[in-house]
Amino acid sequence: MSNRIAPKLLAEFIGTFAFVFIGAGTAAVVGDGVGLAGIVAIAFAHGLTIMAFAFAYGSVSGGHMNPAVTVGVLAAGAMSIGEAIGYIISQLIGGVAGALLLRTLLGGIETGLGTPALAHNLALGATSLTITPAAGFMIEALLGFFLVTVVLGTAVAGRAGSLAPLAIGMTLTLNILMGGARRGRWAPWSRPVISAKPGST
Repeated sequence: MSNRIAPKLLAEFIGTFAFVFIGAGTAAVVGDGVGLAGIVAIAFAHGLTIMAFAFAYGSVSGGHMNPAVTVGVLAAGAMSIGEAIGYIISQLIGGVAGALLLRTLLGGIETGLGTPALAHNLALGATSLTITPAAGFMIEALLGFFLVTVVLGTAVAGRAGSLAPLAIGMTLTLNILMGGARRGRWAPWSRPVISAKPGST
């Protein structure tokens, strides 16, 4: 991995931009009410994007593309606090830029790109599902833990060699398959930005 910070920050910006643009864009195109097939499409869009850009930029920045991953790598002592702050700022700017471009190209709330909400009476086959805020938090925390653990165990520790991006991308795909229905559809962390109107509070 390069010792220069600028290429690392650019890699994190581009990877996170692509992740939000492709992942949330797929969610907008697939739309609500498509059930498991839609969640599968959205999960693979996110997982394949992370995998592709981790392969592309893993040797440059480590391919975090997620502030939670960066915090995990920092906590593991594998990067400095200054570098972590730079990564997180680049990731946030990349995510916001991807979300704003989606809003410009596809529209906001009318395309389903709005503020995420937890599932309430979501039909899943013969049963329905309602997720409480506490359950939503626990699910998100556990799925985030799985992702960070896989990143630390494969990419940071080097135990998966050149296959680390595959393991990371598939972990994200599995996380969305499990957690996507808790909101009725997958909603990345940048969705509120997409629906925000300039000048609104």
